[in-house]
Amino acid sequence: MTNLSERPRIRLKPKANARGLRHGFPWVYANDIVTDRRTRKIEAGALAVLEDDKRVPIALVAVNPASKIMCRVLDRDIGTQLNADWFETRLRHALEMRENLFDAPYYRLIHAEADGFPGVIIDRFGDACVIQPNAAWAEAHLDALTDALVKVTGVSTVLKNASGRTRGLEGLDDLSLTLRGTAPKAPLPVPMNGASYMADLTGGQKTGLFYDQRPNHAFAAKLVHPGARVLDVFSHVGGFGLAMLASGAAHAVSVDGSAAALELAAKGAEVSGFADRFQTRQGDAFDVLAKLGEEGAEFDVVICDPPAFAPSKQALDAGLRAYERIARLAAPLVKPGGYLGLCSCSHAADLGRFRDASSRGIGRAGRRAQLIHTGFAGPDHPQLPQLAESGYLKAVFYRL
Repeated sequence: MTNLSERPRIRLKPKANARGLRHGFPWVYANDIVTDRRTRKIEAGALAVLEDDKRVPIALVAVNPASKIMCRVLDRDIGTQLNADWFETRLRHALEMRENLFDAPYYRLIHAEADGFPGVIIDRFGDACVIQPNAAWAEAHLDALTDALVKVTGVSTVLKNASGRTRGLEGLDDLSLTLRGTAPKAPLPVPMNGASYMADLTGGQKTGLFYDQRPNHAFAAKLVHPGARVLDVFSHVGGFGLAMLASGAAHAVSVDGSAAALELAAKGAEVSGFADRFQTRQGDAFDVLAKLGEEGAEFDVVICDPPAFAPSKQALDAGLRAYERIARLAAPLVKPGGYLGLCSCSHAADLGRFRDASSRGIGRAGRRAQLIHTGFAGPDHPQLPQLAESGYLKAVFYRL
């Protein structure tokens, strides 16, 4: 057990927002900290006591001198020990809500800061969990986290996914591992909204499946009628298309640049019993949308769910232009009286800017629109109110 007096002390500069940290903001940027040779030598992932400029303790933090986010708040109690009880208590707290919300164990179990695990993502797939330890402290405590996860959930398989740019920013490796049990040799079927989605836990994107869009899939499914034709652009493993087929759509076309993702989408359609109503089209989404426009194609519902076009403030202007262009290309493909759903997972593009860019694109396409619904990530992706970045997902649905 670490003696409290042995923990390093990290002090804020006078201009830093100590009040915001006391009120729940979870990050401390390097330029807000008094740094010297001692602080720069703190080992990445080590624990320290954060103090204000008057040396009054604020919180227990995890430190990474190599990251722009130099400290992540772990606990308000500066004497806290990161032992088995600490991990198990927080995991049980997160699990309790998911078990109340979902009737099957397929969900995001830990959503980083909002669940009290800064930089950590854990998605559950029945008897398996995939951890993304995207912060140095989590990598340093990965064994303890894994032990607690198995104890609290009872899963037999735990995988570490080390993909993604965030780990690189933290100076971490890109080595994915099997931490417990045996990695599945084939994609796993995941039931959502009446369909089965195939999750590749070892070779797929991120943890293998995106749970965040579940409520937006469900809303899109309400828009279809028997005989409806739907287009799902940036479909990944079937996303909106499979949910709309489950709700009675006559035909769905899934568009994605990844052949592997479309193969999983087709397998999901087959497992769900929709194979005869499902079609894939591989290619660059902008090119495919333009080509469909040239072909005079029309659909009752069109959904576009692209990757983050504005992953940072520096990319915001270019990202908003891309969102506008997607809307401009997609709108002509919607039948009169049909529906267009547009999504953004860019935290840098807030809802207002994204909605405005989408509406401009629809207007430039010569279509008149009614905004009928705004959607966000599901409740297994809770937001930390003090951290705008945790509310990254937006979906706007229009009737044209």
